[in-house]
Amino acid sequence: MDSAALQKYLLRLFERHDVELDPDEDGWLLTDGDFPAIRAAWHPGGVGEPGRLDVDVVLSEARRIEESFAGVGDGKAACHAALETFERSAFHVLLAACWYITDDRRMRIAAWDIGVRTWDVFIGPFTVRGSAAEALEIPAQAVDAIKAALKYETLSPQLHWLRLVHRHAVDDGGCRCDALLDNEPWAAGTLALDSVAWPAADYDYSARCLLLLDVRDY
Repeated sequence: MDSAALQKYLLRLFERHDVELDPDEDGWLLTDGDFPAIRAAWHPGGVGEPGRLDVDVVLSEARRIEESFAGVGDGKAACHAALETFERSAFHVLLAACWYITDDRRMRIAAWDIGVRTWDVFIGPFTVRGSAAEALEIPAQAVDAIKAALKYETLSPQLHWLRLVHRHAVDDGGCRCDALLDNEPWAAGTLALDSVAWPAADYDYSARCLLLLDVRDY
């Protein structure tokens, strides 16, 4: 799927949620001609490999949320599979935090006290991939552990985003966790996820979650 088709897809997706964005010639969708802006790019996979959908949300000249989604299948079907994952796992969280349109059926909204400030927290669902992975129950302690780890961070009063990932690999005999804070590896978050009792399984699976925090105005 080329950039023009992706731009049209995103434009219609936002329109269905009553957000009108302005398309430009470079594939971006702008908010009243400015930020936040969003753009998607599709990278087809090689033989037997999934393709990759990159979605960028630019908040300012210096800040950008970068998300990627795998698409399994052939041709356009693979891209549409990745777009469905984006919509299911990340779109509503981004829509709430960046465009202030909330749907609490698609995410969890909370208020966390971190430092001297209260933060509105938009928690997307854990998207689970793998054979029979839909039957897995992701422990609530995963988000609780991240909340506890954030208590020790000094967060500037602006929007922040976290990508939480757990991978269970049978062949490697264990699992691996990764946490990113504002696109950068976050060691304390990774340790927090490592402390969680993730589901055991006799097959490979992965679980991913996008979480955004915005300082509350009084």
